[in-house]
Amino acid sequence: MTETVDYTGMWTDLGINLPAHCALLNAIPKMYADAYLTQDARPEGMKYFDFVLSEIHGLRIQELVDHKLAGGKVVGTFCLYVPEEIIRALGGVAVGLCAGAEWGYNEVERVLPRNTCALIKSFMGFKMDRVCPYVESADLIVGETTCDGKKKAYELFSEMAPMHVMELPQMKRPEDRTLWRSEIDRLVTRLEELTGNKLTVEGLRNAIREVNGKRRALQRLNAARAASPAPISGKDALLAVQVAFYDDVPRFTQMVNAIADELEARVRDGVGVASADAPRILVTGSPMAIPNWKVHDIVEKAGGVVVAEEMCTGSRYYDSLVDEDAPTVEGMLDDIASKYLGVNCACFTPNTARTDDILEMAKTYRADGILHYALQFCTPYQIEAHTVERAAKDAGIPVLRVDTDYSTEDAGQLSTRVEAFLELLRAVRV
Repeated sequence: MTETVDYTGMWTDLGINLPAHCALLNAIPKMYADAYLTQDARPEGMKYFDFVLSEIHGLRIQELVDHKLAGGKVVGTFCLYVPEEIIRALGGVAVGLCAGAEWGYNEVERVLPRNTCALIKSFMGFKMDRVCPYVESADLIVGETTCDGKKKAYELFSEMAPMHVMELPQMKRPEDRTLWRSEIDRLVTRLEELTGNKLTVEGLRNAIREVNGKRRALQRLNAARAASPAPISGKDALLAVQVAFYDDVPRFTQMVNAIADELEARVRDGVGVASADAPRILVTGSPMAIPNWKVHDIVEKAGGVVVAEEMCTGSRYYDSLVDEDAPTVEGMLDDIASKYLGVNCACFTPNTARTDDILEMAKTYRADGILHYALQFCTPYQIEAHTVERAAKDAGIPVLRVDTDYSTEDAGQLSTRVEAFLELLRAVRV
């Protein structure tokens, strides 16, 4: 039997609002059990993620606290445009911060408009209600200007926590690349001041290889999903990418490679989590932070299977790697800048490469249909949904557009729409 550890003292030292945090920790296990532990034929390797979720505010936070006591720094991030390689090379630990649930909205709506994107309201709520031990552990929060809402919210967030904001250009012209490269240099300077360490060739090369190893493991796991029947559910694959933002890098890489081994064996043996004729869905759009599993859960309980995610908590996170061969720090920083600016977020204009990626992924993963998911008031994705829908229909792929938030109020309506969409896909096949 696993020994239960009382983390109350640690949370108190971090300044956590214990009654509110207790309410949060009581809610997440029920959500997780309903979405995850009710699945059939899960890969054995997913037990690791069951454990990670059970300790998401416990053991992992203890590891961060121990790292700080040993003289290290913790850097919190909200977005995949923050280069983890640089943080690791300077002896820091990068962690994704809490969002993905309605929390502290009464406090948030005192300072933000009600019709603000759910993700922004969520991360502000977790901080204002002091229920996120990742935020409270962080020595520095690094934000980015991926949308106007985040940009303005960071001004308020910086009154509550030390912040550094990277200016992400909204185009990919040569002059934009020059700006982004200078933002990488500015981040290096800030992190060197924070950690007291200097960026070295050896340190940065090792960090690039470690983070590339994590992304390669996720590539292996997700490549197996192209098989029919799908060897892993979309919910489990999504969870792996969500946890990639939090977990210790070498441990995570080892565990995901073990799951990939298992999935490759399942593919050889024809073992799946759904029948081979289950409609296959590609999900694209806004990111999904833990515990946002709503859309995947609805699709898979309705009889479909999610086979790929074109989103920040999906292929945009792991698809491309940083070149490992540059001989100098400056060369490696050039490669890091190129890799991150290559991500096709909806904040860019024009952004036809994202549509190209979606169509290519639909082909690779043999998707029967595309579900475009956008958080309410997430304007870049809500507007770009039209472009995606038009391109997909031109390619003969049915699309379902879903705009939602973190509440369960629309779950019944969404279920009805998803069930009708799956019926349409089955009819198209006949």
